[in-house]
Amino acid sequence: MKGISVIKSDDKGISKNLRLDKYIANSRAGSRSEVKEYIRKGCVTVNGEVCHDSSYHVKETDEVCLKGQKIVYKKHVYYMLNKPSGVVSATEDPVERTVIDLFPAELRKGLFPVGRLDKDSVGLIIVTDDGEYAHRLTSPSGHVDKRYLIRTDLPLSEEDAKKFSEGITLADGTALKSAKLEISPDDPCRAEVTISEGKYHQIKRMIASCGKKVIYLKRISMGDIVLDPDLEEGQYKEL
Repeated sequence: MKGISVIKSDDKGISKNLRLDKYIANSRAGSRSEVKEYIRKGCVTVNGEVCHDSSYHVKETDEVCLKGQKIVYKKHVYYMLNKPSGVVSATEDPVERTVIDLFPAELRKGLFPVGRLDKDSVGLIIVTDDGEYAHRLTSPSGHVDKRYLIRTDLPLSEEDAKKFSEGITLADGTALKSAKLEISPDDPCRAEVTISEGKYHQIKRMIASCGKKVIYLKRISMGDIVLDPDLEEGQYKEL
């Protein structure tokens, strides 16, 4: 099972054909139309000189400033979010609050959660605008480990841990890969679960196959990305 890094070394490279307006818009300083207006009004400088040309092609060595603030180009953005309970893992929902709603409006453009956590589950969600990275992190062929802390209604046993290790076949016939169930030595109703898949309600269904019920579930890592213990539920930070 492999880990996966968040940002590749070339993710901040600037395309030779990147226009000034797109360069600034990609920094999330405003929409493309808003940026064009900033440029028209003389709010943008390139290497200390006011630039009114939205189609100017930005070079690696150029210093671009908007209203005196240096713009740092980002091809993609990556956020670590500690998802609270009661929030759904979606970009939009007509009824429920989504993980994207936890971000201010000016940061939401193009963002989506990588994978999902159930509405009542908490913990690590990666939010990004990088589809290629999201695919690598969630694709079954990637074999990316995901770790969770769980609490159950009844004590877990070593027999349950053995079932996880051997691979569980669910009631509907779904065969799951080998997983790890590490029961707390202090409380048999608490455990850490490691899986490399992401089936629907997978951990809850695995525990149910052992005759128990998950009453608390928190994701603490995805690959090499570990949830910051100082990040409170509902908070996020850029990676």
